[in-house]
Amino acid sequence: MLKADQIELEKLGGLIRKCRQQRNLTLKELCESAGVSVGYLSQVERGNAMPSLGTLAQIAHAFDLGLEYFLARPKPGDAVSYADRRPKFSVSEASVTYEALSTEFPGYELSSFIMHCPPKFESETFQHEGEEIIYVLSGEIEQTLGDEAFVLREGDSLHYNGMTSHSWRTLGDTPARILWTGTLVVLQGPSRGRFPGRQL
Repeated sequence: MLKADQIELEKLGGLIRKCRQQRNLTLKELCESAGVSVGYLSQVERGNAMPSLGTLAQIAHAFDLGLEYFLARPKPGDAVSYADRRPKFSVSEASVTYEALSTEFPGYELSSFIMHCPPKFESETFQHEGEEIIYVLSGEIEQTLGDEAFVLREGDSLHYNGMTSHSWRTLGDTPARILWTGTLVVLQGPSRGRFPGRQL
């Protein structure tokens, strides 16, 4: 029994450390936000101390996460994305519509969407940590990476570092559908199914 408890302890500590590193927080910064000592949190991250439920709630709050993020045990069925039940949302009437393919579970890093892009849509320019892969399902887009532009049509793909400034626009008079996958956690909240903007 002791061995099983120790494994869970190490998983929890590693998950807290991973969340902190993903947010580029130092131990001191997280401790100040969570109201715990640096020495204690260091022990927790190494799997040498088990936080109480109250302390874990303080740590989760500092990450802007719900307590269930650290306690949930996902079921295999949660990983399935059925086409007729998939969450869909957009920011505005004229914007891209997104279908969420990925799910949330403790320690997840990938996000994935099908993007439905209206004709003549132009994105803003982005630059961030992580990496992205786009695959054009239909239509035609122009993707700009740094100083270069690439025309991508159905079946074409692109894999790039998010630190390279990038933007894209839809070409022609027809919509484009793009499969987007990346290590950037685009949507993050205390529970599944909570998306910004207009849900469809």
